[in-house]
Amino acid sequence: MSSTGIDRVFERRLSALVNAGEPQILQGGRKGVEKESLRVLPHGRLALTPHPPLFGSALTNEHITTDYSEALIELVTPPFTHSWELLQYLLDLHQFVYRHLGDELLWATSMPCAIERDEDIPLAQYGSSHIGRMKTVYRNGLGLRYGRMMQAISGVHFNYSFPLPFWEAYGAARGAREHGAQFISACYFDLLRNYRRHGWRVLYLFGVSPVVCKSFLRGRELQLADFGSGTSFEPYATSLRMSDVGYRNRNQAGLAVSVNSLEEYVRDLQRAISTPHPPYQALGVKVNGEYRQLNANILQLENEYYSFIRPKRVARSGERPTKALRRAGVEYVEVRALDVSAFDPVGVNQNKLRFLEAFLALCLMKDSAPIGDSEQAALDENHLTVARRGREPGLALSREGDSVPLREWARELLDSMAGICEILDRGDATRPYSQALAAQVAKVEDVALTPAARLMAELAGGESFFDLALRMSAAHKAYFLDLYPPNDERSREFAQEARESVVAQRSIEASDRGTFEEYLSRYFAD
Repeated sequence: MSSTGIDRVFERRLSALVNAGEPQILQGGRKGVEKESLRVLPHGRLALTPHPPLFGSALTNEHITTDYSEALIELVTPPFTHSWELLQYLLDLHQFVYRHLGDELLWATSMPCAIERDEDIPLAQYGSSHIGRMKTVYRNGLGLRYGRMMQAISGVHFNYSFPLPFWEAYGAARGAREHGAQFISACYFDLLRNYRRHGWRVLYLFGVSPVVCKSFLRGRELQLADFGSGTSFEPYATSLRMSDVGYRNRNQAGLAVSVNSLEEYVRDLQRAISTPHPPYQALGVKVNGEYRQLNANILQLENEYYSFIRPKRVARSGERPTKALRRAGVEYVEVRALDVSAFDPVGVNQNKLRFLEAFLALCLMKDSAPIGDSEQAALDENHLTVARRGREPGLALSREGDSVPLREWARELLDSMAGICEILDRGDATRPYSQALAAQVAKVEDVALTPAARLMAELAGGESFFDLALRMSAAHKAYFLDLYPPNDERSREFAQEARESVVAQRSIEASDRGTFEEYLSRYFAD
């Protein structure tokens, strides 16, 4: 279908919402953030200390945990209906963490620095329970398959679900008879397909990893230009983290997971987690009595699949993500393409969150035909092109077989978001969503305003990426420690959660039955 046809479908749906008689129909969507950061020592080297005990159990503390490494802390907010509440919570979390970090810092950028060898990155530890052991074995497998250095990259994930009253109005706008779980899941898959088509824009607008430390490239066959003083770069990159330098690794290049429907998505993931892969079989699963990986399949678990965005449902205890989706459908989406912003102490800001909320509404409401193999290949190429060359003057992307200037396409998409932002702004004289949109329009008109260009400008004085990241990390620490007054009530809440999480971990360990092997076979049984 032509792009003008897509626009007519979108305009019809948008005007139906505008005329639905419910002014706040898009407001109140639930949003949350997961933000990862490496713990480092004052001189910038990776901290080799265990996850600080005052943060409680990484296994059971919902808000302060670890990701791949014991040194990779992950801060998780609950869902909020207002982005300012979310950011306040994230700020309180950072303040609590910094008050218990001693002389350590949280690394201010996505790309790690000054790590000499893979084996210097300690695996996250979750205690002696079967589930805790499974998490560590899984991480060991990731390290064997992709290298631990890639797992030390950090990011910001944005979780979003549309407000429940919206679905009834949107169902009416679509002429749908039902607006239950099946309809909602199908609409979320419309969104996922359109995010694959248009998500390159998130890399252009928010990517802030145009450079890497030379230590990150050690032993890898990647050609990047020399920026001097221990720094390598791609001259017009936006997000090397989201390129083949980072997460776009060759190991998963042949893995095709369809987002044409929930059934196809689950089918493709199930196939990947049950199909043996000879190179992984060669690594061995259990060697000399020790597990090296959970299995030798294309994916050990669903979460091993690296995608820009995921459909999600909160799983029950011991339930696999695909089973949760099959049981009750899509509950929310997780946008995973955001770099940690060195320019924001909490790694993200309100303009970004508001823009993403409106952008996800655009992806949901635009016409969304199924994606065939040839289109998917072109979409993958667009993402990679923008990640590595997004700021290049005159850059063109592929759209429906034609070559389209990035700037022209970005303008079209931003123009079509104005009406969505007006709905989200209703009742607020400050028009925060329209302002967030205007800030992104400015970046399309002037590439120097993009975060990647700003970072390059910071480095223009001859500072290395390592020194800049260390300087920003120290500045963020000072910012949080100087914030006054601290939110003592929330600090007490975090401390209480930490204590309770330790008790919860002990309870899990005490209630384990059978062997680890039996636990794994139960978990993977269909």
